[in-house]
Amino acid sequence: MLTVSNLSLRFGKRILFDEVNLKFVNTNCYGVIGANGAGKSTFLKILSGEIDPTTGHVTLNTGARMAVLKQNHYEFDEFTVLNAVIIGHKKLWDIMHEKDAIYAKEDFTEADGNRASELEAEFAEMNGWDAETDAAQLLSSLGIKEESHYKCVKELSGNEKVRVLLAQALFGNPDVLLLDEPTNDLDVETIMWLEDFLANFNNTVIVGLILILQKFNYIQEIILFGTNRANWH
Repeated sequence: MLTVSNLSLRFGKRILFDEVNLKFVNTNCYGVIGANGAGKSTFLKILSGEIDPTTGHVTLNTGARMAVLKQNHYEFDEFTVLNAVIIGHKKLWDIMHEKDAIYAKEDFTEADGNRASELEAEFAEMNGWDAETDAAQLLSSLGIKEESHYKCVKELSGNEKVRVLLAQALFGNPDVLLLDEPTNDLDVETIMWLEDFLANFNNTVIVGLILILQKFNYIQEIILFGTNRANWH
């Protein structure tokens, strides 16, 4: 599903990691473990395409969708909470907006009708009619009360924004899920819910953690970062 080949990253003379070769397979959950500065968060950013490696490459299977837990708590301030979650599935979000734009036209043409028909088919195939319900269920499970779902994200507390961004990453059953320290600012009950969710998640999950403080039952493989290497356990 996701392959890392001959990956290296250098900052001047400092080698953060060198010649990393890994293959992340479907249905497995991987823990990327390392102290602050060891390179685990940078590694996840390379996997997501946010930054480029010095050498090597990352390959995601054709047609696969990757979702990433965003770290910028202000990026979606002007969106409603529900929409901020749905936008995590970019293709679905784009289809929704293109459909709305076509239907809003005063001079609706035959070509518009054909395009709208194509979009409706894609929308249905991606379970678009259930998008708001699915997003709302995730938000509620993560402790965001229903009365907040139609507020703007900027009206929420920092703790609530973290939960919205986590719901955004989990939304829409992505093929590969990248979560860097996802339990930050979560209470014990929500952490337990997240662990159950990930344990039952059928696609690939890669989780960045500073260190293991407890047994995470959902993690099946561990990649330990340190001393310029990524070691598989």
